[in-house]
Amino acid sequence: MECMPAPRSGGYLARPAPSGLADVIDIILDKGIVIDAYVRVSLLGIELLTIDARVVVASVDTYLRFAEATNRLDLREQAGSSLLDLVEEGTGAAIEHVAASVAENKVEDLKEAVTEKAEDVVEKAKDLLMPGD
Repeated sequence: MECMPAPRSGGYLARPAPSGLADVIDIILDKGIVIDAYVRVSLLGIELLTIDARVVVASVDTYLRFAEATNRLDLREQAGSSLLDLVEEGTGAAIEHVAASVAENKVEDLKEAVTEKAEDVVEKAKDLLMPGD
């Protein structure tokens, strides 16, 4: 019968078992990684470029837990106007401008038509009241 040597407990740490790429990706997605970068490029004291970026690599579940814990799920309260709101406001202003122009043109055309009819009525009234002129 062969006897196996007893494991040493002389203060040495056991080497970690090698892990594959799948294990590393699983840990990254479970714990998440945040890469936060802030870059500013200036020339002679004039700021030419500023980049403020945050990249989050995590699973959807991990990100949602993080977002819920940091109150980042309600983006409407934190953000100003969304792109859709800005487009709607711009479109509304453009529609109002076009409608005002159309209404102004129609009123001007109506005013001219009423003026012409009134002048015609005045001329006919003059002819009826003063037939010999």
